[in-house]
Amino acid sequence: MKVIKDSVHDHIQVDGVARDLIDTPELQRLRRIRQLGTVSLVYPSANHTRFEHSLGVYHLACEALEQLGVDGRRAKRVQAAALLHDVGHGPFSHNLEALTHRRTGRYHDDVHELLVEGDVGNVLREHDLAPGPIADLIAGDGRFGQLVSGELDVDRMDYLVRDAHHTGVPYGTIDHGRLVRELTFVDGELVLAEGNVQSAESLLVARALMNPTVYSHSVARISKAMLRRAAETLLESTDTGAETLQRMDDADLLVALRSTDETAAFSRRLDHRNLFKRAVWAEIDDVPGGVIEADHDTIRRFEREIAAEANVDPDAVILDVPSRPTMTESSSRVVVNGEIRGLEQQSPLVEALRAAQYSQWRLGVYSPPTVLERVGRAAVDVLELDIEGALVTEVRNGLDTTLDQFTE
Repeated sequence: MKVIKDSVHDHIQVDGVARDLIDTPELQRLRRIRQLGTVSLVYPSANHTRFEHSLGVYHLACEALEQLGVDGRRAKRVQAAALLHDVGHGPFSHNLEALTHRRTGRYHDDVHELLVEGDVGNVLREHDLAPGPIADLIAGDGRFGQLVSGELDVDRMDYLVRDAHHTGVPYGTIDHGRLVRELTFVDGELVLAEGNVQSAESLLVARALMNPTVYSHSVARISKAMLRRAAETLLESTDTGAETLQRMDDADLLVALRSTDETAAFSRRLDHRNLFKRAVWAEIDDVPGGVIEADHDTIRRFEREIAAEANVDPDAVILDVPSRPTMTESSSRVVVNGEIRGLEQQSPLVEALRAAQYSQWRLGVYSPPTVLERVGRAAVDVLELDIEGALVTEVRNGLDTTLDQFTE
């Protein structure tokens, strides 16, 4: 048995198949992928990795399996899936996933091929574990797939606490110990036992508060958008394929961006934290539905039209359109008076948090500070936004310096 000191869970005991998996190249690559991507440009201490998060998910899965009374081969499969659940991530975690998915048709949790090949596949077979069922668990399939990837999964429990710890933001603090202890299966469905409505609400509230303050902080969104543009240009201007990009780590990608003429300027901006600013920051009610629902090609066309109207280089305009607000945690199941109920049926907090999420939604148009006002005005016209572009850029120009004092 190996004991690993962890910043969140104190000591993590690793044994059996998990101990052998840890030293595979596929798991070790996760040491070189930051959990929060470019969020460290906002919170400098947010440098934790997918590797330590994977250990934390494995630790919580072990605790959950123990209290659920699950052991033997079934437990080993779930433990392996928990440890391997992020092995399919590309560089900078989720930041580039949409880009690679458009070209490969695979998200990070589609790891069937990855688990069959290489050292991971060899280790699994040495422990008499078939890779296929473990890949299914990572995708959230089956009874125990809910524990690895679902509304009450141990993945969410670990990343909320870990991200809060490393950013210094307190909003992700949850009682993960109680959540794990109160998990149970009813008719094959993973639920929280009687008396745990507030525990389920804590997950909902934590995610709702961490989203605007960490995951969707304006500086994080700008840097993510710049990184996506640079990576897309790398794929378009070199012989680097999306499959190759998916298997890179953070350093591999940064080296590729720095050494490619077409992406070097974006790379320097990211290296020096010389980021684009917000030319437009528009609320959801001010944005036409056709813009919100636009696919990637349409968004790129909008960017070219904005650049042409503003008379700037096309690389000087980035349009960032988030998906419509969703709250998957609201469908978590809890037992109330002996009956399984969705949290959205039981908790009045759900509607309030949905309203808050709706009000926090923003479309962003980003550009270098020197052309901010021109790009802002052009974006308002091209996208037919129901706002005054000049007012937006003037307000942003006045606030950017103040905001940076709190995000350096």
